[in-house]
Amino acid sequence: MKDLLLIALFAALGAGGAGLLGWPAVRLLRRRSMALSLFCVAVVTVLAVTSGTFTVAQAMFLSAHDLGVVITVLAMAAVVSLCTAALLGRQVVAGSRALTEAARTVGSDTGFAAPAHPLGRELAQLSGELAATSARLAESRAREQALEQSRRELVAWISHDLRTPLAGLRAMAEALEDGVAEEPERYLRRIRTEVERLTGMVDDLFELSRIQAGSLSLSLSRVSVYDLVDDALAGAHALARQRGVRLEGRQVEPEPVEVDSREITRVLGNLLVNAIRSTPQDGVVAVSARREADEVVLSVTDGCGGIPAQDLPRVFETGWRGTAARTPRPAEAGGSGAGLGLAIVRGIVEAHAGRARVHNVAGGCCFEIALPSARG
Repeated sequence: MKDLLLIALFAALGAGGAGLLGWPAVRLLRRRSMALSLFCVAVVTVLAVTSGTFTVAQAMFLSAHDLGVVITVLAMAAVVSLCTAALLGRQVVAGSRALTEAARTVGSDTGFAAPAHPLGRELAQLSGELAATSARLAESRAREQALEQSRRELVAWISHDLRTPLAGLRAMAEALEDGVAEEPERYLRRIRTEVERLTGMVDDLFELSRIQAGSLSLSLSRVSVYDLVDDALAGAHALARQRGVRLEGRQVEPEPVEVDSREITRVLGNLLVNAIRSTPQDGVVAVSARREADEVVLSVTDGCGGIPAQDLPRVFETGWRGTAARTPRPAEAGGSGAGLGLAIVRGIVEAHAGRARVHNVAGGCCFEIALPSARG
């Protein structure tokens, strides 16, 4: 037992000496090539084994022949170990370089191009993360481009919508000022109508800016969707009668929701105004409410004839109308005519942790808002 302990002591002294010499080298090379660091670790390991074995062999007083055999075996093992470490280092460096080249494609128009070179598990995981990051960057860039396009359309359309009423107001004001207006009362009524339209546009812009800035303040209270629908129908009744459209509030279940009544009434009002304006005379606009799992779904169905399938994903984008015309379209809601109504609808609904969606039905389209059902 003492002999084994003595051999272990000599081996530890020999290997420890090699380790103490190799530790500074490993620290000095930690910022250098990974292949060189791996090779250095292999050298330290070989030196530790060789030193420990040689120290024990010397202590055992082996013959010159036996000592030569031991040294030969150690030398061959060292050569094989160092060659293996060098090959492994080259493989790691090749994989790292291939991944570095591939990383330059992150965020490019073509997307991340994964290296064809075989990678170790850690580098393969890093490659997967780079691919996911590239996909997220591409999605973010596409979303930013869509928002920028939406902003440009909004500015263009608002500029167009402002120019026409302002020109009319200027002309009517000049006619009244010069005393050439044959019916001043009619001019005044027209001026008031245009001012109300401009006021509505400014209100919509202010509301949308609050929504996008996340500063929309909600006063939540428990209310029945039956009351919300009833208030919205009452507000839209005059416009429906003027347009010759029949309003129907069928299949409205008195489900409770916890919402800001004023904001949700505005949402339903925007949807109803949009539906009435896009439904032909003698048509029907129907409102319904139902419960689906933990949500209450309110829907407004019109007779607009449907929205093209390729346009459905863009219906709730800010300022989008589907056409360059100034007249209201199925994809447009609200009273300002600036293409902001449905963007406001989506913003208010999402502020309530809900969802807004649209799909075509026979003869028209159906706008739905899903709100979380009140608990308890």
